[in-house]
Amino acid sequence: MYIIGIAGGTGSGKTTVVKKILETLPTDRVALIPQDSYYNDTTHLTMEERQRINFDHPDAFDWTLLTRQIQQLRAGQSIEQPTYSYLISNRLPETVHVEPCEVIIIEGIMALWKKSLRDLMDLKIFVDADPDERLIRVIQRDTVERGRTTQMVIDRYLDVLKPMHEEFIEPTKHYADLIIPQGGNNLRAIDIMRTYIIHRLRPASVRG
Repeated sequence: MYIIGIAGGTGSGKTTVVKKILETLPTDRVALIPQDSYYNDTTHLTMEERQRINFDHPDAFDWTLLTRQIQQLRAGQSIEQPTYSYLISNRLPETVHVEPCEVIIIEGIMALWKKSLRDLMDLKIFVDADPDERLIRVIQRDTVERGRTTQMVIDRYLDVLKPMHEEFIEPTKHYADLIIPQGGNNLRAIDIMRTYIIHRLRPASVRG
């Protein structure tokens, strides 16, 4: 098994990078583990209390569960990956069954933050992008997918995203084995990564 961690700031394009890497790879040989699925269970909190949580701080994540499930996959055991809803700021009752695969990709803003998780990775990648590009992407995403107004997104960016990025996310770039600038627009880097992953797979498992 080969475990890849892909981190980067909100709106950096890391999700696009992952999608483009995976789109031509066999789904039964590569598994994606989104870090966003591992936000803490907030069932015991009211909606008002949930909305006050800083979801861009390391304390918002259930590191114990994420690390344990990656260890289980590495040990050849299947897992029930939690699912998360941004609309209710909490986990959903449904889970996603994940079987151990030849390649596991962990993707999230702080995928490289926790040492115990980094130690399980064979390759660490940081997807980089200019702050103004990230802000534009966050506005486009949150107004469409998360029901926020443009002003709400800008206020959150200035009050939370920007300082949290500078304190917790940007420093993890130093742990990366590979930095991909320009996010999802860097087609050459994405193609290199896809080719690299193909070489990690058994020849018979790759289409085309």
